[in-house]
Amino acid sequence: MLMEADNSSKGRLKFSLFMLIGASLLLVATAASISFGAADMSLDVAWGALFHFDSGIPEHHIIRIFRLPRTVADIVVGCSLAVCGAVMQGTTRNPLADSGLLGISSGSTFAIALCMAFLPGRSYVETMIYSCMGAAVATAITYYMASVGKHGMTPQRLVLAGMSISMLFGSFSTYIALKYDIGQSLAYWTAGGTANVEWTQLVYVTPVFVAGLIWAITLSPSITVLNFGEELAAGLGLRVNRIKGAATIIVLLLTGLSVIVVGPIGFVGLIVPHIVRYIIGVDYRYIIPACALYGAVFMVGADLVGRLIGRPHEIPLGIIFALIGVPYFLYLVRKQRREFG
Repeated sequence: MLMEADNSSKGRLKFSLFMLIGASLLLVATAASISFGAADMSLDVAWGALFHFDSGIPEHHIIRIFRLPRTVADIVVGCSLAVCGAVMQGTTRNPLADSGLLGISSGSTFAIALCMAFLPGRSYVETMIYSCMGAAVATAITYYMASVGKHGMTPQRLVLAGMSISMLFGSFSTYIALKYDIGQSLAYWTAGGTANVEWTQLVYVTPVFVAGLIWAITLSPSITVLNFGEELAAGLGLRVNRIKGAATIIVLLLTGLSVIVVGPIGFVGLIVPHIVRYIIGVDYRYIIPACALYGAVFMVGADLVGRLIGRPHEIPLGIIFALIGVPYFLYLVRKQRREFG
């Protein structure tokens, strides 16, 4: 008993230190995101724009209208995508699970393409709803394809089904873009980025993100048990189907809304949970809050890099994450090669 208590105390201490480091990194990254861009500004100017706004100073307007909502969007979307990845990997016991790899983001993208083509006068709330509906359809098809057959759903079948659905919906989106002459708008949006995010969008999206994150945290003890196997979870009295259903709803909401804000960004939900689990272990009571924090750090940092290395032009977030995520995905596939074959 004393040894278990000691291990638990060490685990909490490691988690607290890890979160403290993450909070410090996020603070630094946020300050840099507000200060640096096409035109660099000092921290004094950034601080003044936040707490002592002067309408006569152009730099204050730039920070308030453009850089601050962009940074908030990075934080919100980074948190959400990382939590989505952690929830999916925990409930499916699939180390390769990610909303982009399983076709969920592609479903949302297809729904957005349909909105651009057929509903040009839609409201932002309507776009949110259609995006989540697209994510739901893609998820349903992916899980169905992965589960048919005598062997049922396995992590490998789920990834293969997801990649197939992602390619299918990607092709549909391209057809819609060419057919209805929205290719330029769709291409700019699918490249990924938060440059055009406005406060009015964040007002609608942020409450749903917060609700989804809180729901994921409350579900985290059950995900920890479920991650050790469905039979064990059922034996301990957990309602497995209810937990997996709630987790799926969380993923659909957070992914669908992330796609609206930033486009179909991949690999955040793949990389961040793996790093977090490697450092703090397999307890999802710790993993999910840590993923939320470090997902935000990862997203803000990547957006800042995209702005700085190509100045005065920007490198889209989709390219930044592809350069990081593809090698990491190949590394994970190689690590899982025995299971694949």
